[in-house]
Amino acid sequence: MNITVLVPAHNEEHTIGETIESLLAQTRKADQIVIIANGCTDRTAVVARKYPVIVMELPRLKHRKSEAMNRGWNIYARHADLVVSMDADTVLAPNAIEDWEKESQKRLFGGSTSKFTIQQPGYWCRMQKSEYAYNIQQGLNHGWTNVLAGAGSAFSGFALREIADRDDREGPWSYESAVEDFELTYRLREAGYRTYVSRTVRAYTDGMKNMKSLWGQRMKWQAGTCQDLLRFGVNRLTIRDWGSQILNLIGPVIRMLWVTVITLALYLDTLTIVWWGLLVPFLFMAINLKTAVRIPFKDKWDIFMAVTIIPTEFLAWIRGGWIIASWGEVIRKKITHKDRDLWAAQYKAEGVESVRIRN
Repeated sequence: MNITVLVPAHNEEHTIGETIESLLAQTRKADQIVIIANGCTDRTAVVARKYPVIVMELPRLKHRKSEAMNRGWNIYARHADLVVSMDADTVLAPNAIEDWEKESQKRLFGGSTSKFTIQQPGYWCRMQKSEYAYNIQQGLNHGWTNVLAGAGSAFSGFALREIADRDDREGPWSYESAVEDFELTYRLREAGYRTYVSRTVRAYTDGMKNMKSLWGQRMKWQAGTCQDLLRFGVNRLTIRDWGSQILNLIGPVIRMLWVTVITLALYLDTLTIVWWGLLVPFLFMAINLKTAVRIPFKDKWDIFMAVTIIPTEFLAWIRGGWIIASWGEVIRKKITHKDRDLWAAQYKAEGVESVRIRN
């Protein structure tokens, strides 16, 4: 098989070397590793050229990551049997490409995403690590995934060529979506291909280190997903996603009602604590603990944060905020017909224009 790796990068000089080294250390070497330096103002391309890889230097592209991927794919990966997509701050375990090559032999293989984890310390990174572990386990349990994350996934070259032949794009990746990974995965599933989480491939990636950057990232993910779902409509492929959106909206409402009831009871001096009322927090504690024990490279702090409830509950409130704000953004766009650059909003939240931009 011909296997080509595409790595889009914008101002990633501090991480691109480790990413490339993880690719060169694979038990099954890729036939081509293509670093797509998109409008870099730092030494990303200089660092990449120290390694035996292909470096594409491009100006700052209008459609950012999607356009960079399409340009790299059209020049270097159009005829590949297997295409691996990686972010420039991601490290793959050594068995990744070899295992993906084996998986690609399965019937109707469309793509396989890695099991992502974050190894950085700190509250926000630990919470994201827990989220990743939960979502990965859900994908493994279901036997399919609705997002082949571009940060570390492998795609059937044949399937990508079929998607690229559509009239609404220049390559496999769409310019209409702010969450191009979700859109591409939907198109693969729509065409009858299987997309799933690999049971053996692990990837290590960076997490958002504070609430502002996490909010910016999740606003882009959530608002972009909402916009795509409205475009796709309700069908057999999106019904579970719509159900998740409904539950995501109900969650914050229930929490706000709970706080209102407790506050009113305290004000009226009618609050009474009964033993069975403690079953709910203990249930949440058990669910959090079940997720925590599955976190790779967990430590005592991961377990502590799960069983004390408060840290995870705080994140749940924050999550409810960006979910409501995302739907508000979608409604605003429908009313005003004015688009907002969700990528730029994420960059601003991360403060990366002056440091580095995460693709």
